[in-house]
Amino acid sequence: MSSIIADPRPVDAATDGPMVVDGVPPSAPEPSPPVDRPRRAGKAQQFKREKYDVHGWVVLDKPIGMTSTYAVSVIKRLFAAKRAGHAGTLDPLASGCLPIALGDATKTVPFVMDGRKTYHFTVRWGEERDTDDAEGRVVESSDARPTPDAITALLPGFIGAIEQVPPRFSAIKIEGERAYDIARDGEEPELKPRVVNIDHLALVGMPDPDHTGFEAECGKGTYVRALARDLGRALGCGGHVAALRRIAVGPFAERDMISLEELEALCHRAAAGEGNLADALFPVAAALDDIPALAVSRADAARLQRGQAVLMRGRDAPVVRGTVYITASGSLVALAEVDRGEIVPKRVFNLAGLQGRAGRQEGR
Repeated sequence: MSSIIADPRPVDAATDGPMVVDGVPPSAPEPSPPVDRPRRAGKAQQFKREKYDVHGWVVLDKPIGMTSTYAVSVIKRLFAAKRAGHAGTLDPLASGCLPIALGDATKTVPFVMDGRKTYHFTVRWGEERDTDDAEGRVVESSDARPTPDAITALLPGFIGAIEQVPPRFSAIKIEGERAYDIARDGEEPELKPRVVNIDHLALVGMPDPDHTGFEAECGKGTYVRALARDLGRALGCGGHVAALRRIAVGPFAERDMISLEELEALCHRAAAGEGNLADALFPVAAALDDIPALAVSRADAARLQRGQAVLMRGRDAPVVRGTVYITASGSLVALAEVDRGEIVPKRVFNLAGLQGRAGRQEGR
């Protein structure tokens, strides 16, 4: 993996962030467009790799030191895919579950981003840092150290719907400007508290007085860095995230993750005719586990794919209302809204090309 270079751009949000489609940072440029016109004198001819229709989800085990945007560009290049995006930012210092959508899977990104997320993280006590993680400079320090009992007694106050102020170095926009840009200019961004939901927070280990390991399950918009900061303040000793690993996002869990080394090896085998890249991709519909599926006839599917509503009555009338995903003969057709028998397509899928077919495997 020596060929993978960490992107040196500013730190992004600790957990959630905006979907980045086709994002390629300056440190990892795509090859230049093909030159169809005559070459100019003194200009070297440039070639562009052919790109393909690839549809599905790669659940990357993102390594430490890489931004989420750069990870997307690497996966996009490995699959020679036309479109790509991720579902929830991970900081460069964090590792773990980064779902990356290829092709029409980008249309299902919101369903993954809205899902629950599970983290394992370590808090280093005695130091609060301006970034709330190990990258920042120390702004407060203390010789005090919390006991396991004191930590455990505090945790219930951080479970449920709580107010949380995002980190100063985050991607939150303030009057059109990112908070981390304001902070890097030496100013204090005015960040307002937001309500976030933490379903589970538990102490899982304390190897020494300076460090405590936690497991957290939380909803969209939660910053683990801010959680560590607030725990340190409540305990009167200060604290910041020393290590962070995400192990689940929405329907995707640790068993679904694949490393860059494994993906690169699969690409080499596929190029030699000994494997298929579809084996590393989950189907587009894998992101839709939490919404109902509705099967329709091929004729109705054709109408929906043309953007036309379909009215179903009698015994064929759907028994569900709200958002559904439509299938025909086992194939994904559209995302739609159903009300009183009428199916109105909202997002239509065209899955021609390479499609994901990976299944969930224990111990993968």
